[in-house]
Amino acid sequence: MTSTALRRPRWTPWLYLLPALVLLAGLLVYPIYQLGLISFLEYTQAQVSGGRPTSFQGFGNYAALFGDGEFWRVLLATVLFAAACVLATLLVGCALAVLLTRVRALPRLVLMLAALGAWATPAITGSTVWVFLFDPDFGPVNKVLGLGDFSWTYGQYSAFALVLLEVVWCSFPFVMVTVYAGIRAVPAEVLEAAALDGASQWRTWRSVLAPILRPILVVVTIQSVIWDFKVFTQIYVMTGGGGIAGQNLVLNVYAYQKAFASSQYSLGSAIGVVMLLILLAVTLVYLRIVRRQGEEL
Repeated sequence: MTSTALRRPRWTPWLYLLPALVLLAGLLVYPIYQLGLISFLEYTQAQVSGGRPTSFQGFGNYAALFGDGEFWRVLLATVLFAAACVLATLLVGCALAVLLTRVRALPRLVLMLAALGAWATPAITGSTVWVFLFDPDFGPVNKVLGLGDFSWTYGQYSAFALVLLEVVWCSFPFVMVTVYAGIRAVPAEVLEAAALDGASQWRTWRSVLAPILRPILVVVTIQSVIWDFKVFTQIYVMTGGGGIAGQNLVLNVYAYQKAFASSQYSLGSAIGVVMLLILLAVTLVYLRIVRRQGEEL
């Protein structure tokens, strides 16, 4: 067999992927290029309207951004909020995945359909519904809990908690379905041996299922980090654009405010580039883990 014949199958998958790669290049590469370019320019409303010429600032926008204490406060809030969302999503998703293995077919089907319905709900629709449910005047939650006219969106921590609940509500189905599929793939003999040894459900999860499902748990964790780190719609809708005096800002909303509310498009682009680099690092970790599992990339 010639060397040409040996090399030909190696390029065949790329030929099938070529149309999609061309489309992605147009939809992703050019916008990312423009984002990076604007972050190095002085680009405000004056430049957009043509009143002043655009000038090259180098790393000046990044220096201004990193020298702003508010940026570091928002970055810390984003990291902590994303971590809380990821942890809560994993706990709820894994608990319900285990529950799915314990119930009969009909309750399992109902729970799966309800979870997938939450997953399929658009973020803006879910956020609007949750704001109504927790409304201090008309929402049923305050009436059931006896909280009177307590406003969930007034305080910083209560507003973050409300958004966290909505994020978990629309995110846990992915974890639940993925972990449930992993549990179903575990040999029944392993679980029967744990039950014969007298292991409780918690001990079975901690000592048997969790080690076996570690690759799946790592993947869903990293994907949850990527999704929750770039939350925008829930924060913007439920806190009215970032809360009172910006107390509930996260990086995505902070970039939007800088770019469109303050017309500092260059600073907003610089924030976008920082987010892109952070998420790129997380994505590289994800790809490395997937490669270690032996999947074809």
